[in-house]
Amino acid sequence: MASNESILQGVNVLGPVSESQKKILTPEALAFIALLQRSFNSTRKALLERRKIRQAELDKGALPDFLPETKHIRENPTWKGAAPAPGLVDRRVEITGPTDRKMVVNALNSNVWTYMADFEDSSAPTWENMVNGQVNLYDANRRQVDFKIGNKEYKLRTDKKLPTLIVRPRGWHLEEKHVTVDGEPMSGSLFDFGLYFFHNAFQTVKMGFGPYFYLPKMESHLEARLWNDVFNLAQDYIGMPRGTIRGTVLIETILAAFEMDEIIYELRDHSSGLNCGRWDYIFSVIKKFRQNSNFVLPDRSAVTMTVPFMDAYVKLLIQTCHKRGVHAMGGMAAQIPIKDDPKANEVAMEGVRADKLREVKAGHDGTWVAHPALAGIAVEIFNKHMPTPNQLFVRREDVKIGQNDLLNMNVPGQITEAGIRKNLNIGLGYMEAWVRGVGCVPINYLMEDAATAEVSRSQLWQWVRHGVTTAEGKKVDKQYALKLLKEQTQELASKAPQGNKYGLAAQYFSGQVTGEDYADFLTSLLYNEITSAGPARAAAKL
Repeated sequence: MASNESILQGVNVLGPVSESQKKILTPEALAFIALLQRSFNSTRKALLERRKIRQAELDKGALPDFLPETKHIRENPTWKGAAPAPGLVDRRVEITGPTDRKMVVNALNSNVWTYMADFEDSSAPTWENMVNGQVNLYDANRRQVDFKIGNKEYKLRTDKKLPTLIVRPRGWHLEEKHVTVDGEPMSGSLFDFGLYFFHNAFQTVKMGFGPYFYLPKMESHLEARLWNDVFNLAQDYIGMPRGTIRGTVLIETILAAFEMDEIIYELRDHSSGLNCGRWDYIFSVIKKFRQNSNFVLPDRSAVTMTVPFMDAYVKLLIQTCHKRGVHAMGGMAAQIPIKDDPKANEVAMEGVRADKLREVKAGHDGTWVAHPALAGIAVEIFNKHMPTPNQLFVRREDVKIGQNDLLNMNVPGQITEAGIRKNLNIGLGYMEAWVRGVGCVPINYLMEDAATAEVSRSQLWQWVRHGVTTAEGKKVDKQYALKLLKEQTQELASKAPQGNKYGLAAQYFSGQVTGEDYADFLTSLLYNEITSAGPARAAAKL
């Protein structure tokens, strides 16, 4: 094996490194992530190019379908994914959130089965957030994460077993510009995965679970194959048996929905199932078919889980997972308790109950919540209707989903000025927080993250692009969109503290809501605003 010194040639760190971060950014760990980058970055970039080619085909009117070349995988009933791993047999309620120290302690103290620590949609990828997140998870896995702010102490509970930790690295499209390898920025995915795995793989096994991950934003089984290759190299490198890592794939793109069998197949020994990433899925449908007027959707509030294309996606996901013996995880309850209005709070919580009841009755093995206060509702409903650790035995053989079902845009509802303003408020509110380094933000008692901001942005673009008319009879064009954007920006800025970033958010947002330019992701569009790359320092000299 090559020495760390030779591997570290060409590896530079451009972000500051504090004393507490040095245990993460060790020469050994940096050598490991450099190896991952050199081994897999060219494939990652080729797959991103493939996405562009696919988008160009969709822009010309092509529609996705199940792949003829992988029909033999879909139609072979004999192969299975891996049996559920230790700590992942029962996942009935999972809490998700960023990796700041307070969230890590609160999430691990919640009455849930797993905690998805998120480097992706609910974290703004500042250098400090990404590296401190690794510090916090390192400490959490060693039960050394307790801390104090002022008079308030945050301590891990000792009266019961803590939830299993699962980590979500960034998607394949994102980079980590604060570390370069041979002159190129690191893949954000490989940076997040590599540092967590290197420091915590053996420690998590010692704690009774393992190095477990949620894999976001994939668009094809080839992207899952790349993750599987990464997992194999990583395990071989540290001498860990293959299959110890587990990955749950978020099906949050319309293209991945046509390749669910194949995605599980590619990850077979490492698969721990699929998850319904609902908001990103809606975003993906709008994004991928943004040039096609047949895919114009009404106000976001009308696009519920029971509309045809969402219902079909859920049913197919559950059927596919259970056929292959892996978990089918439900979606996010993003509500936040409304403490000052008990009546409104009860209405909101009833919505959560109905959503979780729908999920458990459909056959899901677990669900997500964004706030610890919602865990009790989800637990109560899943305990009542799923007395077993999971319901992999619910085969859903009654389900017959085809191309037309996944693409059925028969969604009742209207496009209203209130809906436009709501999208503008969510997009502006999220982007303003993001450029301040905050990756999830409460707006109107809902926890909004990148996915919901993307739905808002994409709907506005789509409505202007296709010149829709609102329920009030107003044609939605560029001038109208920019007029409302200006009004909402002024209103939000007037209520916000001095030094807010609404002006900057509006500057970026204005280029995204006129039906002209369309950035691949808001996070990529804004990333340079939160990078703090300084002079390069050789990794070997840290």
